[in-house]
Amino acid sequence: MKNNKGFTLIELMIGVAIVGILASIAYPSYTDSLNRSRRAEAMTELVRVANMQEQYFADNRTYAIDMTKLGFSADPYITENGYYSIDTAAITAITTDYLITATAAGLQGSNDGACTTFSLNYLGQKTAKKGTEDNTNECWDK
Repeated sequence: MKNNKGFTLIELMIGVAIVGILASIAYPSYTDSLNRSRRAEAMTELVRVANMQEQYFADNRTYAIDMTKLGFSADPYITENGYYSIDTAAITAITTDYLITATAAGLQGSNDGACTTFSLNYLGQKTAKKGTEDNTNECWDK
């Protein structure tokens, strides 16, 4: 009998198959974690813009419907990492209320299938949608 050193082709193929199975299980979980962590950027920015709206209201007795009036460089405002576009609008014809909306953009817009739009209004009510489907609990709670 010879003393063989190394792997046979069968052993190598079994190893490749095991790695493939593990990768097919791990990759979707990894992308889901990335999408959820990117959603935190939208939630943080919505709360920040809401605080700026309240400060603007205290100074001007009206809410801003243009993001540049709140100190942002553009309307709509693109978040730091470019994952969301943030815009504000009046709910009624007068500007004694507001609705701030974060819409997934760029990489987040194409990858996040569950939560494409986050909203926060002047009462602090939170909503989230994918198209017309309401996903508020799924998106804001995770």
